[in-house]
Amino acid sequence: MRKLLAFFKKEIVFTVALAAALLSFLLVPPGMHTLRGIDTTTLFMLFALMTVVAGLRRMGLFDRLGAAMTGRIRSLRGLTLALVVACFFLSMVATNDVALITLVPFTLLLMRGASQKDVILAVVLETMAANLGSMVTPIGNPQNLYLYSSGQLALMDFPRLTWPYALVSFALLALGTLLISRGGVAATEAETRQIPRRQAVLYGVLGVVALLAVAKVVPAWVAAVCVLAGTLAWDRPILKQVDFVLLGTFVCFFVFVAGIKECAPVRTWLESLMAQSPLVVSLLTSQVISNVPACLLLSPFTTQVEALMLGVNLGGLGTLVASLASLISFKLYGAADGAKKGRFMLWFTVLNVAMLAVLVVLAWLMGAM
Repeated sequence: MRKLLAFFKKEIVFTVALAAALLSFLLVPPGMHTLRGIDTTTLFMLFALMTVVAGLRRMGLFDRLGAAMTGRIRSLRGLTLALVVACFFLSMVATNDVALITLVPFTLLLMRGASQKDVILAVVLETMAANLGSMVTPIGNPQNLYLYSSGQLALMDFPRLTWPYALVSFALLALGTLLISRGGVAATEAETRQIPRRQAVLYGVLGVVALLAVAKVVPAWVAAVCVLAGTLAWDRPILKQVDFVLLGTFVCFFVFVAGIKECAPVRTWLESLMAQSPLVVSLLTSQVISNVPACLLLSPFTTQVEALMLGVNLGGLGTLVASLASLISFKLYGAADGAKKGRFMLWFTVLNVAMLAVLVVLAWLMGAM
C-alpha cells in the first residue's frame, strides 16, 4: 500500500486522470460508449514512437548529437544558444519530453561552476524551446499526435498553422540567450561509446515503420505490433523505459471525455464555451490541467480544430503545469546540487508569461482569435 501511495503521489497527472475517469462514472455509467471513446490509433502510434525514441536515446544517439553541437563552444552564452537550438529542433522529431530529458542533464553537466542564474536561464530557455519547437510537427508532442492520428488535422496543417509563431519564438529565444553571461565553459569529455550495430539496425528499421504509420501508409496497430515484436526479440529491456504511465493517462482521459460527451448538461456547457473562443478557452484550460489533457477534453466540443491546436500549443507556455515537459525540466533541475527552486519558478514564470503575451498578440494580429 505504501508503494502504491508513493506511485500515485509521484505520478500526479496520472492520478488526476484516473480520478477524473472514475468520477465520470458517477455522471454516466460505463458502457460501450466508454470503449468507443478510447482512441486506440493514438495509443498504438504513441507506443511505437516512444519505444523507438527510447531505443535511440539509450544507444547514445542524442547524446552524440548534443556533444557534436556543443563540443567546440567555450562560452556560456554560445553554449546556451546551441542547446536552445538543439532543443527547438530535436523536439520536432523526438518530442519535447525527450529533447529535455536528453539535453537538460547535459546542460547541468557542462555548466557546472556557472552561476545559478545562468544555469536557471539556460534550462528555462531550453524548456521553452522544446515546447515551442514541438508544435511544428504532428509527432512533436502528444496533443499534436492525437489531433493528427484522430484525423482532425492533416500532416502539413501543423507547419502551415504554426510557422509564424515558431519563427517569432525562435528569434526571441535567441535574443533571450543574451541574458546569459559570457563566462567560460569547463572542458568536458562527452560520452563517445560505440553505438551497437544490431540496435542501430533494429531501431532504424522500426523507426521507418513508425514513420510510415505517422504518414498513414501502414495502420498504427501494425507499427505497434512490429515495434513490440522487434523489441521483445532483440532488445527486451528497452520496454522498461517506455512511459506506460503516459499511455495509461491517455486511456483515463479518453474514458473521462467519453463520459462527459454522454452527459448532456456538461456537454452543452463545454460546447458553449468553445463556441466563443476555442483558442482562448484551450489556452486558459492548459494553464490549469496542462495542454495534453486540455486537448483531449475540449476537442470533442468544437469544430474549430485549428484554433484548438494553436491554443493548446501556445498554452504550453505560462504556468509550470501548462506543459508536462516543463515539469520534467523542473524535476531535473531541482535534483541538481545547489538548485534554487524558488528562483527557477520566478524566472520560468516571467519568461514564459512574456513569451505567451507576445504570441497571443501575434495570434490576435493574424486573426486567429
